[in-house]
Amino acid sequence: MTEAVRVRFAPSPTGYLHVGGARTALFNWLFTRHHGGKFILRIEDTDMARSTEEMVEGILQGLRWLGLDWDEGPYFQSQRIDSYRAFVKDLLERGCAYRCFCKPEELAARKNEQEKGQAWIYDRRCLSLSREESDRLAKEEQLFAVRFRVPTGKTAHHDHVFGDIEVDNSNIEDFVLLRSDGIPTYHLGVVVDDIDMSITHVIRGADHISNTPKQVLLYRAVDQPLPEFAHLPLILGPDKQRLSKRHGATSVMAYAAMGYLPEAFLNFLALLGWSPGNNREIMTRQELIELFSLEGVGKADAVFGLEKLDWFNGEYIRKASAEELRKLAVSELKTKGVWQQNMPDEPFLDATLDLLRIRTRRLTDFSATFRAFFADDFEYQMDAVSRFLGEPKLKSLLPILLDRYRQDADFTLESTEKTLRDVAEKAGVKAGLLINALRVGLTGQGVAPGLFDVMQVLGRDRSLARINRLIEYLGNRE
Repeated sequence: MTEAVRVRFAPSPTGYLHVGGARTALFNWLFTRHHGGKFILRIEDTDMARSTEEMVEGILQGLRWLGLDWDEGPYFQSQRIDSYRAFVKDLLERGCAYRCFCKPEELAARKNEQEKGQAWIYDRRCLSLSREESDRLAKEEQLFAVRFRVPTGKTAHHDHVFGDIEVDNSNIEDFVLLRSDGIPTYHLGVVVDDIDMSITHVIRGADHISNTPKQVLLYRAVDQPLPEFAHLPLILGPDKQRLSKRHGATSVMAYAAMGYLPEAFLNFLALLGWSPGNNREIMTRQELIELFSLEGVGKADAVFGLEKLDWFNGEYIRKASAEELRKLAVSELKTKGVWQQNMPDEPFLDATLDLLRIRTRRLTDFSATFRAFFADDFEYQMDAVSRFLGEPKLKSLLPILLDRYRQDADFTLESTEKTLRDVAEKAGVKAGLLINALRVGLTGQGVAPGLFDVMQVLGRDRSLARINRLIEYLGNRE
């Protein structure tokens, strides 16, 4: 690739950065980093009524969280209105565009008059106006839009994902370039910006495929070379419907709040519609850059699933260093108000995290599912209570076991297990009865890491206090 690669990510600040936009940004970023090019950030904020500074900041925050740094920008379309109007003036002078004085209510009436089931295409009524008549109406300050004059014939272009695409121009209406308020439409703004910013590759969602022929016509009308196009497959939910909030589609920063690591989320996003050509799934940022190519982008729609995202996140948590995991866990615990001043020191904290990391899917697990490992104010799960605390013998056996543990000065992994099994054998019950009951008492849950491992990370004092709490709980039950 001899020409310097220049790509752009151009979100509209009418909403936060969502999964689809984040995937588009990522593919653009990977492509330009692979080729040593430039990644340009452009904010398409010409929808004045819906664009907000808050949404702009939300987009920037999402990109920063993912580590998608940009080389130029952000540029704002709202600051480039004069460029769009100058472009339209040039088109008018070339005879490639014309003023349209049709009022919205007139267009609606004519649309209603056509036969049902027919697609509406502007009837070119204002194309028949002479230059003199058009100038006269404009001077009289009658409101007008400017439409592109679609030529006869066919419009063809090549797409890196979907191949050669050709459209009969008879199916393209004379589309609006400038609205009557002087604000550019999407087609005008995107083409002028891409020309002025020397964009070489347009990489965007497949929902823009139908827009591309109109934009190709604009390039050709002003004798500008086309960028290369690549349209990315859509992202669907597990039910194969368009991704929506019911599938977990929300802002990128909401995933950060849900306990996902940016590296895991980025790795997951990269494989939504792209394959490196092998069976690898876990890849570093640098490996993704080295392997990425447009040839690896498929035509089939990608499927977004939280279960798969959880798997990715769990893998990244498992491979995190002790220092990294400690920092992440402490931050989560402090954010959720779980962190206490009497937390165990680093060696014990690291041992706790090592015990939990294989079961952790999201960082929020530390403050929710595993709360009992870091705070004493946890509840017993009712299903665990009904399943493991119903045996009447526990009321007499647990005090015996607690007394034996109080006599165990060593309180090692081996001694705690031996003590429990000795008490169970002497009482003529299965050890599992006491193990399951203590698991509920120590963690609040019926499913948790091995009991004796749990006792070691909690420590002797905390473990004995929780067994005593369990005894009191059973004593207060009817």
